[in-house]
Amino acid sequence: MVFKLARKIFVRKRKRSYLGEDFSIVAESYRKAAEQGHAASQYQLGSLYQEGRGVRQDFFAAVSWYQKAAWQGHAASQYQLGSLYQEGRGVRQDFFAAVSWYQKAAWQGHAASQYQLGTIYQKGRGIRQDFFAAVNWYQKAAWQGHAASQYQLGSLYQEGRGVRQDFFVAVSWYQKAAWQGHAASQYQLGSLYQEGRGVRQDFFAAVSWYQKAAWQGHAASQYQLGTIYQEGRGVRQDFFAAVSWYQKAAWQGHAASQYQLGTIYQKGRGVRQDKFQAKEWFGKACDNGNQNGCDAYRTLNE
Repeated sequence: MVFKLARKIFVRKRKRSYLGEDFSIVAESYRKAAEQGHAASQYQLGSLYQEGRGVRQDFFAAVSWYQKAAWQGHAASQYQLGSLYQEGRGVRQDFFAAVSWYQKAAWQGHAASQYQLGTIYQKGRGIRQDFFAAVNWYQKAAWQGHAASQYQLGSLYQEGRGVRQDFFVAVSWYQKAAWQGHAASQYQLGSLYQEGRGVRQDFFAAVSWYQKAAWQGHAASQYQLGTIYQEGRGVRQDFFAAVSWYQKAAWQGHAASQYQLGTIYQKGRGVRQDKFQAKEWFGKACDNGNQNGCDAYRTLNE
């Protein structure tokens, strides 16, 4: 009953949170239920302490409340404990403890925990690197529709790590994530269609997938669109469109796009020739580690 009251207040407060109202009443309501051992309230109270909403931000207190719920088998609390141990917030960083809590939640079917276990096994943080185990956990989350896990499975099948290399299967997993709006998967699909790996080569399809990711601000996709329009592959050659896409990526610090903008301004293709602008973009590319940009900048200086 106390929890239901807290939840009603929480929802009402959240609707008005944009007006700057605090969650102090919500926190106290959850506290009453949490002190009676209600796991969901303990979890909610932990999240309020973690975010500093209605109470002073306190990761130590967040850990304490999450633990109370986690020992009752509350999967979301077990996941949060895993993430706090992994990041070392409110507790000493401990990948072994993080894995232990993630596993408890993962065996209950908690997709985010299964994904985290996959990344930990893939990178070998706190445990021995094991691509086979990573694939296993990613699959459990992926079949629940977890887009990031579907993307990781696609990349592992593409690279042949933990599984036999299979571009066709990689495409299948990337598509599942891409249709959910996962930008990195949309980019990978674009590149596979562009190269004809796992699918028939199709520049039109490549452009379509790159655009989906590019409109989400994915810099590598914006760069690829720039090169495709510049070369006229799958689309009508259009230097103006190429410049537009390169600029979008360049303003995000994408070094290859900055270099390409430099060359376009240097040659005056799609824009008025402007050596000053060319030099500026070459300099930005050089600052971001692009050696071609450094060489071009030095040449213009000379």
